[in-house]
Amino acid sequence: MKENPLDLLMNPRSIAVVGAGNNPMKMGTMQALNILKDGFQGAFYPIHPREKEVLGCRAYPSVSDLPDPPDLAMLIVPTASAVELLEEFGRLGTPRAIIISAGFKETGEEGAQLEKKLQETARKYGIRFLGPNCMGVLNSQVSLNMTVIRMADGPGMLGMATQSGTYVTQTLAYLRKKGIRFSKAVSVGNEADLNIVDALEYLGQDEQTRAIGLYIEGIREGRRFIEAAQKITPHKPVLAQYVGGSAAGARAGRSHTGSMAGPDYLYEGVFKQAGIIRVHSIEDIYEHGWTLAAQPLPRGKRVGVVTNSGGPGTAIAHTCNEGGMEVPPFSEGLQERIREHLPPQGSSTNPVDLTFHLDVRALSTGIPELIMQSGEVDAVALHGAMSRGFMKEIYPHLRELLGGVPFEELFERFRQDLSDTVSLPFKYDIPLVVSSFFEDDNYAEAYRKNNVPVFDVPEKAARALLALYRYKTIREREKTLPPELPVPSSEAERLIEEALARGQCSLDEYDSKRVLAAYGIPLAPERRVQALEEAVEAAEEMGFPVVLKGCSPDIAHKSERGLIKLGLKNRSEVQGAYFEIAEAAGEEIPVLVSEMVRGERELLAGVTRFPGFGPCVLFGLGGVFTEALGDFTIRAAPLSRSEAEEMLADVRGRALLEGFRGLPPADREELARILQNLGALSLLHPRVAEIDLNPIILSGSRPVVVDALVVLEREAEAGGGRT
Repeated sequence: MKENPLDLLMNPRSIAVVGAGNNPMKMGTMQALNILKDGFQGAFYPIHPREKEVLGCRAYPSVSDLPDPPDLAMLIVPTASAVELLEEFGRLGTPRAIIISAGFKETGEEGAQLEKKLQETARKYGIRFLGPNCMGVLNSQVSLNMTVIRMADGPGMLGMATQSGTYVTQTLAYLRKKGIRFSKAVSVGNEADLNIVDALEYLGQDEQTRAIGLYIEGIREGRRFIEAAQKITPHKPVLAQYVGGSAAGARAGRSHTGSMAGPDYLYEGVFKQAGIIRVHSIEDIYEHGWTLAAQPLPRGKRVGVVTNSGGPGTAIAHTCNEGGMEVPPFSEGLQERIREHLPPQGSSTNPVDLTFHLDVRALSTGIPELIMQSGEVDAVALHGAMSRGFMKEIYPHLRELLGGVPFEELFERFRQDLSDTVSLPFKYDIPLVVSSFFEDDNYAEAYRKNNVPVFDVPEKAARALLALYRYKTIREREKTLPPELPVPSSEAERLIEEALARGQCSLDEYDSKRVLAAYGIPLAPERRVQALEEAVEAAEEMGFPVVLKGCSPDIAHKSERGLIKLGLKNRSEVQGAYFEIAEAAGEEIPVLVSEMVRGERELLAGVTRFPGFGPCVLFGLGGVFTEALGDFTIRAAPLSRSEAEEMLADVRGRALLEGFRGLPPADREELARILQNLGALSLLHPRVAEIDLNPIILSGSRPVVVDALVVLEREAEAGGGRT
């Protein structure tokens, strides 16, 4: 396996810090303190021009005074000093660096030039670095903490890579309360060298990391990102939050880390293609990520719900159902065993409702264990296990009745061993999630310490189960095999080159379809004619009814210009339509005479290019209401057969592809082939910037492309494209 450049950076034997001193209010001092206090076992070299000691360690006045080249340099210095210091470490032979300093490309052109100098200096000496404008790294396996807040006790299982440093440092106290612990965490900052794909690959290879969370403002190496994730997600879950898809998010990302965002629908499709679970809050990255890291996967979709109150049980059941899981009624035999633990008013079906019965052992252990033993569920959600937190709330009103016994003494009378309770999911290999309104409670604490996730409201617990189930379906997907591209069509390339030589920005419809035909895309029969007599002759040979369309590379939207005439039934109608098209165009232009394709369902497909991702294939509902419906999905080319078929199932209107109101099912195999061929065409001909097939009419079950446009780039972009 190829060594990841982050391996040494995350496991250094020695660290030099420039920017640490003895002032506890300086960021560099805070980060150096965490290196020392959280247990790093390697050599630590503070560099300070005046201090003889920093934090009790010998300080060195300059880089050149260090006794040995450190494995890792961390720079928390004024922006203008960073390049020179990196040069000094390069001359010394330091192979890795973390540049915390901000003020680079996120600030504008001057900062971008400074960042370019950092890159040039690093390449000169073979240094691989994180940043600039980042917040450091965590590696709980070797007790390495290079952030500004102390690390949680003990190693974790959730890996994190983020384009915001806050999410690996300021949130550590928040995560500690929730029992969530990072395995490794990487703040990538401006990604001038190492980027979020490097971090993803590193975490994917890391045995300690059992699930990966990503916070993303924009991805530059889109195709590499997809390929890396597709290797990881079959055996390790990856979750991602993307925030650059709105105008405000994109603007904030550019000023934050200089990230170049893409439209939200692009990332939605890419995440699906890569097998990544998309979430929409940082809370879900942490909580769903921890659930995926800490709990077994469900074997199926059946959920057992146990609660001390009807409302939370109903909320969990509803949320699970809405997300595609089931809450089936229990068998009579299981209900009979459950009723032994219930008060008379309790419900033994699913959800099981103890109706505020205070036998917490039955709620937390007895009943869940019966359910897990039954073989009737694949996951369990529990609400209401509580002791200390509840007692603390009622104690002020009970204190007098209890003779003034101190609270802690009272609680000790009721304290129980919870080891059998917290071991249930691992004993039966069935996931367990817990919700409680008493987070400061001995039950909640015990669950968290033993890697059972606890949520503050029932719906969150249910959504965490849905994340487990979603990942189960991802693991069961058909393996994606990279498709082989066909031999490039010389005819298609000739048409493209000739159009470019004439200065065209696009092909006319006829030549667009000739390019498509070269890649086996099904088209309606048609002829391009230059005169009225030819139009009439073509229509009679083709057989009525026919369609006439103006055909010019300078006119993209023909229907808006009145250049399309449908359902022409005879010679006279063809003649009239021909003159109307010439009048609407303002000149006599070539005309297409096409067979009239009939069908009640209209689809669209196409290609567009996005920076970093290259050509991407679209599929959705088409026709005149395309923009209004907005029902489409997207994947990056090339497409495997399974990826193309997933696109067909990904649109909201997918029922239209089935047998619908007497209409036959669409030929899904042919639709998938169209999408694959569009992807191949765009990769083989980099001068093709966009392709628009709208509509594709389902004539019976057969898809037929009746309108097409191929847009050209004046110069091909390597791996990039249009937005």
